Amino acid sequence: MPKLLVVEDEGELLEFLKMRLEANGYEVIGACDGKEGFEKAVKEKPDLILLDLMLPKVDGYWVCNLLKKDKRYDMIPIIILTAKSGAEHSKLAKECGADFYMTKPFEIEELLSKIASLIKK
Repeated sequence: MPKLLVVEDEGELLEFLKMRLEANGYEVIGACDGKEGFEKAVKEKPDLILLDLMLPKVDGYWVCNLLKKDKRYDMIPIIILTAKSGAEHSKLAKECGADFYMTKPFEIEELLSKIASLIKK
């Protein structure tokens, strides 16, 4: 069963994602801030990370950048899932090493499809 890490500070959205992802056959680990997300990524080595950008403690750019610069974790696909829209945020996410950028609100089916395609690489 593929393991996903969801780093999201909005509790209701975290629970929604956990429920939908588990219903689609994924094991889901949650984190509520950037520091906890980074620590869980290092400890759990998930198959994919869903990462918000606007997080308490440290932001998603920092988490993504640190993981993608470390050879032990750089192959973990990271999907940025954020309310920040606009080309500048998408560009920054790509520069940090994100594999995909999706803005909120999002379609769950599109997200599930992208997760499946990134895990099968």
